[in-house]
Formats: sequence, C-alpha cells, structure tokens
Amino acid sequence: MKKYLLYTFILCFSLGYAQNKINENLKSELESILKSDQILREYINFDTSDDRKKEIVKELGRENDPNFRKGIWLEMQKQDSLNLIKVEEIIKQYGYPGKSLVGEPTNIAAWYVIQHSQKIAEYLPMIEKEAKKKEIPFTYFAKMQDRFLTQQGKEQIYGTQGQMKQITNKQTGKKEFFSYVSPIENPAKVNERRKKAGFTTTVEENAKDMGMEYKVYTLDEIKKMD
Repeated sequence: MKKYLLYTFILCFSLGYAQNKINENLKSELESILKSDQILREYINFDTSDDRKKEIVKELGRENDPNFRKGIWLEMQKQDSLNLIKVEEIIKQYGYPGKSLVGEPTNIAAWYVIQHSQKIAEYLPMIEKEAKKKEIPFTYFAKMQDRFLTQQGKEQIYGTQGQMKQITNKQTGKKEFFSYVSPIENPAKVNERRKKAGFTTTVEENAKDMGMEYKVYTLDEIKKMD
C-alpha cells in the first residue's frame, strides 16, 4: 500500500512538473519577437545615447544604409505587422503565452506586440483574464486598458498614457508640440487605483518618467486647445 501511495505521488508530481515545464523553443521565439519589437523603439527614444544608437545600427547590420533613419517609422510598422502575425499564430496554438508557459519576463512579449497593434479591442478581454490568473502582471492589463480608452477618446483609468498634439503658441503665433498626460477618470483617486493595480509609482512620477509634467486636463479642455 505504501509503495502504491509513493508511486501515485511520484506520478502526480511528474505530471504536474511536465505541465508546468517552460517551453524553451517558444520562449526563444518570443524573446526574438520582443527584441525586434523594442530595438527600433529604443533607437528613436530621446534617452538613447549616440553610442547605443551606433550599437543598434550595427546589430541590425545597417551601418552602410544612409536611409536607415529616414525610413525607420515605415520599417517599424512593417516589423509590427510581421510580429502580430507570429503572435496570433502562437495564441491560436497555445493560448496566451504566459508565465507558466514561457516564464518571466518573456510572458510580456506577446503583450508588447498586441499593445503596438490595431487589435487591442480584440485581445483586451484575454489580457484581463491572464492578468487575473497572474500569467502577466496586472499593471500590463491596466496599461492596455488605458491605451484602448485613450484611443477611443475616453478618459483613462490609471494615468499610464501620454499624448502629444500641435497647438499655437499665443506669443509667437507658431505651431508647437504640446505633451500631456491623457485625461483621467476621477483623477483625485488615480494614485489609489494605481497602487491597488500594482504600480509602484504615482501618476506624477510616471508623467516625469515620460518626460512630462503632470497636470489634470478634461477631455473638453484638450479638445479646445488649438
């Protein structure tokens, strides 16, 4: 009887281990996808040093391409489209590739691809479900929800999204770019919501990280800015 119980325990443990084992091939594929999603965005980031930009160009094998900088936005769009095709095939086969399947931080690779696509509305319910199951951090669902609401012209919830628009400088009469944190639903409570969602920074600190000064605006106020 004891041998049988021991055998049953070992079998159950082995099956559980097999079910939770990381899919290394899929992990490697997603890491490659994530790198291709991020590398061009890193290049155009204001905080990226000139030395790092040279490294990126070298990594991409584009040292002798004089049109690299000029065509970077189009290239990013093409890469995003290719990545989305790959990620959608992965989701069809495995479901969302979360922590139990590919480990951390690879579990956010597919999230980045969806976040940079035009299909947030389609996948947002899945992202919410995976976040509640802790397959991805809940903060990533919050960021995607904020982006979706902002794209719909609605107030965001967690204050994660910033925007930019051209407005006229009243002193010079010239058009200038104005950056702002997108309007937030009940802004007085936003830091409470952020903390509950798992964010470790306030909306003010997050705005600073995005290179902006936090100020509360309504949707109407933003619309009237010209």
